[in-house]
Amino acid sequence: MYDIATTVSRVANETYSHTRRIMPPQPWWEQLESSFHKFPDDFELDLRTEMTVDATALGDLLLRTTGASMLNTLALPSSFKPMQLKRDAGNRAFYQRKANKADPAAFFKRPNSSKVQMKSSNAGLLRFRPDDGSCRLLSFDSPFKTVNPKLREEYPKLKRNMRAVAQHWRHNDGPRPTIAVIHGFMADPYWVNRMFFALPWFYQQGYDILLYTLPHHGKRASRSSPFSGHGFFANGTAHINESFAHAVHDFRIFMDYLESEGVSKVGVTGISLGGYTSALLASVEDRLEFAIPNVPVVSLADLVLEWFPLNLSIKAMLKVTGTSVRDIRHELAVHSALTYQPLLPKERLMVIAGAGDRLAPPKHARLLWDHWDRPRIHWFPGNHLVHLDKGKYLKEMAGFMRKIEFDRM
Repeated sequence: MYDIATTVSRVANETYSHTRRIMPPQPWWEQLESSFHKFPDDFELDLRTEMTVDATALGDLLLRTTGASMLNTLALPSSFKPMQLKRDAGNRAFYQRKANKADPAAFFKRPNSSKVQMKSSNAGLLRFRPDDGSCRLLSFDSPFKTVNPKLREEYPKLKRNMRAVAQHWRHNDGPRPTIAVIHGFMADPYWVNRMFFALPWFYQQGYDILLYTLPHHGKRASRSSPFSGHGFFANGTAHINESFAHAVHDFRIFMDYLESEGVSKVGVTGISLGGYTSALLASVEDRLEFAIPNVPVVSLADLVLEWFPLNLSIKAMLKVTGTSVRDIRHELAVHSALTYQPLLPKERLMVIAGAGDRLAPPKHARLLWDHWDRPRIHWFPGNHLVHLDKGKYLKEMAGFMRKIEFDRM
């Protein structure tokens, strides 16, 4: 049980100062208990807050079961075909060797942006319409090549995925410090993220905004995908690894472009899968001014073992193929923030998490917080989607940005 004596809707640096650390020694994929997914996510709270947290947690469990059923029915079957399982087993050692190096540069190669042609177009009817700036859609043909040569013919066949896109808000008197925002799984619509993150308010604080679309989502999703994001997890573990390499690759090209436009400061935040990616970026991209993962996950292998009914299929696959949880962890560790030391100082890192979150359970945020040597953290009394007292952490984020002087060019 987590030793929290105060309400969770506050910065909790002092709250956790005497609790045990749950981040194991490296290599974390071997040292973390195989039953980690069974660890409780309890907090010591007053009765009123506990009732609020429990109610939101119940809502998350219902949503999680629905999402897990969709993945189990529509995404997992293609990954569980005998030939696909055989290919993944043959590629596993490649990614495990990359993870063993604990060097992000071994897997995340810096892209060559010199020949990339950035296109600017209309951002659509639902775009943000600032009085003192513009909102446009940026896009380019991604030159990404898979890290593993064995996937280089197959991966680009998803042609729409090879067109990177992002919505860009900029002031007329720019360039300004830019907040890059990364959406969650299946949650790519720009208008949704605009509302959720109160981005017009941050724009009014003087920041430009870049809303980055992850691979296999939105305009990047295959026309045959049953839902946005389907392609991220529908083609086996090697494909997942390359999709994260692709996500980092294209994000860095957008950073290169912003720099060429005169932007000197870029920070990143993201929610859920975007939180996972923003935490990873803190270990890969040293040009970032800050990273604020929101309700992040840090181990996909452990996460899916909690997601009924998906976990039943995963456990059956592991048993049939003679694969351990640690084997899969090791393979997927190549894109986990836990594998690498952050390139940003602790003062420029912040974690936001929900006490009632059961899609990205609190223990994942705690692992990241421990791994990052316990930077600023803010717990809110809500679940994955219902962020109660969200205004408090948005103001906390704004104060954090001012404290590190992100608002100054």
